[in-house]
Amino acid sequence: MKDINEPTTSEITVKNEPSKNEIIKTDTSTTQKSGNKKNTGISSQMQLLGLAKNFVLDGGLISSEKQMPLEDRTQKRARVSALRKQQNLETIIQKSLEYCSSTEVSDKADPDWFIIFTQLAEDVSNQTMQNLWAKILAGEISQPGSFSTKTLKTFRTMNITDAKLLAKACSLSVSDQSKKNIRIISGAYQTPSLLNFFSKNREQNIQLSQFSLSYADLLILADNHLVFIQETESSPLNKKESLNFSFNNAPLTLEAKKSSCVLKFYKFTPIGSELACLINANGDKEYLQHLRNELSVNFSIVEG
Repeated sequence: MKDINEPTTSEITVKNEPSKNEIIKTDTSTTQKSGNKKNTGISSQMQLLGLAKNFVLDGGLISSEKQMPLEDRTQKRARVSALRKQQNLETIIQKSLEYCSSTEVSDKADPDWFIIFTQLAEDVSNQTMQNLWAKILAGEISQPGSFSTKTLKTFRTMNITDAKLLAKACSLSVSDQSKKNIRIISGAYQTPSLLNFFSKNREQNIQLSQFSLSYADLLILADNHLVFIQETESSPLNKKESLNFSFNNAPLTLEAKKSSCVLKFYKFTPIGSELACLINANGDKEYLQHLRNELSVNFSIVEG
C-alpha cells in the first residue's frame, strides 16, 4: 500500500481479531486547487531533500569532495532499506499478536501465504496501514483462507483514500447471512406490463452521490477490484415475497408490495467482500430512511 502522511481526522472503525475494537484515523482533508494551496511551512524542495536523505539518495546533491564513493552509497542504501523493511514487518507482527487469541485453536497457517504476506507488507511504514495489515494477518492465522493472495495484492495497491471509499461503501451496504455477498441497493422497479408501462412510479433510482458515494467513486472502487461497476438485479419477486439482508449488523427485510418487483444493486467482488470484513463501518441511517421512502412504491422495508 502506498505510504502517505499520517492521517489526522475522521475515523474508520476496523474489526479486530477476535474481540477488540480500534478506531483507525484517516485523513479527510480535501485537496485544494493549486492556486489556493496553503503554505504548510515545508516547501516541496525541502520535502524532497528530506526524503532523499532518509532513503540514502542524496549523494548526488553533496559536493564531490564530501561524497562517499558510489559503491559505498549503494551498499548503505541497501542496508538502510533492509533495516526499514525488517522494522516494518516486526511492527506489524507485534500489532497482529494483540488480535490473535492465546487460547483458541485454529488450523495450521499456510507458510507460502505468510511468505507472500511479508513480501507485500515489508514496505508499509504508515502506522494506519500497518494496523490494517496486522488485522489481515491475525484474521488469516485465526481462520486460514480468510484472505486470498489476490486480496493481499489488491490491498497493497490501495491508499488511505481508497480505504475511506471502501468504508463509505460498507456503510451503505447490505449483506446476506454469510457476509460473503455484499451489495449496495441502488434502486428498484416493476417489470413492464400493459398496466404499468406508462406509470411514473414504475422505477426508482437511488442517488448514491447524496450519501458521498458518487459514480466516480464507484469507478475507483471497481478499478481496485472491490465492486462490480455493472448494476445487477434480483429475480422478479411475487407479491409478499421478501429478500432478507443484514444492515448495520441488524436484520433487514424487503418485501414486495406488488408482483414482478425487481431490486437493483451494485455488488462487491470477492476481494471487496474479504476486505470489507476488516471494516466495521456503521450503517448510514439516513441512507436507510431514504431507501424506505424511495422504494415504498414497490417494497416495504422492515428493520430488525
